[in-house]
Amino acid sequence: MARTPSNMLPLGTTAPEFSLRDTVSNKAMSFNDIKGSHGTVVFFICNHCPFVIHVNDTLVALANEFSSKGIRFVGVSSNDVENYPQDGPAEMKAHAAAAGYPFPYLYDETQEVAKAYDAACTPDIYLFDNAQKLVYRGQLDDSRPGNHIPSDGSDLKAAISALLKQEPPLNIQKPSIGCNIKWKS
Repeated sequence: MARTPSNMLPLGTTAPEFSLRDTVSNKAMSFNDIKGSHGTVVFFICNHCPFVIHVNDTLVALANEFSSKGIRFVGVSSNDVENYPQDGPAEMKAHAAAAGYPFPYLYDETQEVAKAYDAACTPDIYLFDNAQKLVYRGQLDDSRPGNHIPSDGSDLKAAISALLKQEPPLNIQKPSIGCNIKWKS
């Protein structure tokens, strides 16, 4: 399994707008449709990546914990489905149901959204404030498949807590590590 780090989009970057199909509801959704009153977490994931599978339960728990506090979550899959058919829309819908995703799971067929966010890996995580400015990008926590550290979402949770308390962004933000996004040739 390849270990690809995040590109670390500059803090303060405005969330790139998008309109993508949610594989669960089959509705087109934009950033404005899903943004939270206090902040929005956008993360690039896929169905088959061991790094994502390792943290799925944590992503679900965090989305459930913070949705009532005005933080919305959205997953985006940008993988090339011609070479990775297990990441296609029908499979995404089934995966979202099996994993209990309480958030939209959007399909980025053209990969333009991943490019706009400078996403590199799965999971690649971004937290935007209510003005759509980037305040956190990077890892969920220090847990990785096989390193025996439990996934608790501590890094993202600390960033969300700082945002909700209107504190400055965290000084230390570590890149996420995961499988590379499967780019089309």
